[in-house]
Amino acid sequence: MPDLPVVSAIDVNREFQVGSEVVHAVRDASLEVHRGEFVALIGRSGSGKTTLLNIIAGLDKPTSGIVKIDGEDITKYNERQLTNLRRHKIGFVFQSFGLLPLLSAAENVEIALRIAGAGLRARRRRTDELMEMVGLAGRAHHRPYELSGGEQQRVAIARSLANSPELVLADEPTGELDSSTAVSIFELLGSLVQEQNVTIITTTHDRTVMEFVPRIEEMSDGHILTPDEQELFEYTMRDERSHFAAELPADIQEEVSATFTRETEVRHVVQQRELPARDGRPQPEPEPAPAGAAEESEPAGPADFRPPPDRERPDWAKKED
Repeated sequence: MPDLPVVSAIDVNREFQVGSEVVHAVRDASLEVHRGEFVALIGRSGSGKTTLLNIIAGLDKPTSGIVKIDGEDITKYNERQLTNLRRHKIGFVFQSFGLLPLLSAAENVEIALRIAGAGLRARRRRTDELMEMVGLAGRAHHRPYELSGGEQQRVAIARSLANSPELVLADEPTGELDSSTAVSIFELLGSLVQEQNVTIITTTHDRTVMEFVPRIEEMSDGHILTPDEQELFEYTMRDERSHFAAELPADIQEEVSATFTRETEVRHVVQQRELPARDGRPQPEPEPAPAGAAEESEPAGPADFRPPPDRERPDWAKKED
């Protein structure tokens, strides 16, 4: 029997009623992700990435379509079943970390185990194991405000793994981090995929993340694009990386270089493509100058201003009688 996908979304649609208008956030989206895959959903703001992630998580219900987790149709689940699903099978990593400020790093991890009903010894053992895994064993008793942004996100990742989920959903996990910290966070997530066979689906605008993640799915206007339709990733990659961006690990750099040997060709296509006319309509041709009019090399600036011939320049220094 073939392996069931961890996630299978089939013809998913999500519509929202905003006043008298219907907004189509997700349109006929189909996605299949198998165990041990690391997938990034990319797309411009409003393309439907987060909405689709929320539907996969059971935090939102599709207007139509099916979402299966391990072959189970979760669109038929009631709220109690969805809560159990999120408690035991799915881990979450958020852009803003989502840590409880009055609890220590270890307590933020342990609370997920407490909610799941784990015993005291099991909670402490698993918490210590996770804090060691994310490299924060020495910071376990610090509160979030005593940790850097990268350390807080590591705690959030440890918490997402508390109940050994097979699926981790990360919504813009590096959105509030600098490029160097973003690389370290995705190195950590990548190691989880390789060493623990965890499945990760993330959303991102971050070029560094796009370079790092092995499978990219692009969304536009609610649709998941086919490989032939995808263009955002290639457009992002056509320019040189910023000198201020953190260096990628050597193995990732080699993979990116091998993947984008067509960079020159892509750049040529971009340069040749005509820019669409503003507001979609053809722009009028500039009107020809009247016969005999003097050509100006550049527009007159403020220093060239002269009053009209039929008006006198006021003499501001003249005093009234």
